[in-house]
Amino acid sequence: MQPLLEVRQLVKQYRDVRAVDGISFGIEPGTCVGLLGPNGAGKTTTVEMLEGIIPATSGEILFRGRPIDDEFRQSAGIMFQNTALQDYITVQETLNLFRSFYQHTRPLDDLIESCALGDFLNRDVQKLSGGQRQRLLLAVALLNDPEILFLDEPTTGLDPQARRNFWQLIHNIKSEQKTVALTTHYMDEAYQLCDVIAIMDRGRIIAQGSPEQLLKSHFENSVISLPFDHVPAALKESCHLSLHRRNSQVEIHSNDLNSSIRSLLEQGVSLEQMQVRSPTLEDLFLELTGHELRA
Repeated sequence: MQPLLEVRQLVKQYRDVRAVDGISFGIEPGTCVGLLGPNGAGKTTTVEMLEGIIPATSGEILFRGRPIDDEFRQSAGIMFQNTALQDYITVQETLNLFRSFYQHTRPLDDLIESCALGDFLNRDVQKLSGGQRQRLLLAVALLNDPEILFLDEPTTGLDPQARRNFWQLIHNIKSEQKTVALTTHYMDEAYQLCDVIAIMDRGRIIAQGSPEQLLKSHFENSVISLPFDHVPAALKESCHLSLHRRNSQVEIHSNDLNSSIRSLLEQGVSLEQMQVRSPTLEDLFLELTGHELRA
């Protein structure tokens, strides 16, 4: 299947800083592709080039096999990290305002239902909660009934319930066979929403594939988590176990769970607060880059 959007050797250079360093990937129709990474990884710069907001230094961006142009801009919906809305008007008036910018638009009633705006249509936009504002901005991005939707860190700053409500909206959009390009700091968000992820660091893609494929290809182990204070200094310096410090915990990546637990007991480590889990996307990032994702 030909990608709906394809990136070939994309570069963005700012004087002495190469923000994006020759990345290539494709986004197939009807899928959600996530760009993940810490601040400064280059993911927002990449998305801004894909959206046509900033020019690339070199490389190609193709939409349906052709360079992006005005037709592409009519086919794309964008939800920015920060969007200024007109003060002293309602949600309904905001939708009508942005709707006037397009020749072709999605029916408003359909959009209001899809983004769950019905309960606050007549509310001043200044009085919206964080989650309500994000739902309005999502509706604005969908007004032109786009073929591809760009979401740049859409749930940053939302409480857990509002984030999960927003995820459901994105699942609904995906069920309409919309194509989505997402940037996020949240690994659980990427796992829930993305069919394919590309992990970026220092302007490059360092891993790419479905979440399940990436975890399976990099891990055949379990993660043992213990309070840092419960682990003796001698064990922390041991070369026999793969230990990582994460906040107040020590995490041990183990290929043989029984053997690792036996070793901990022999060292006199209390297992009272031990937790065992499968590796996550955040573990994968730590494994690949040597540092944790940071919001």
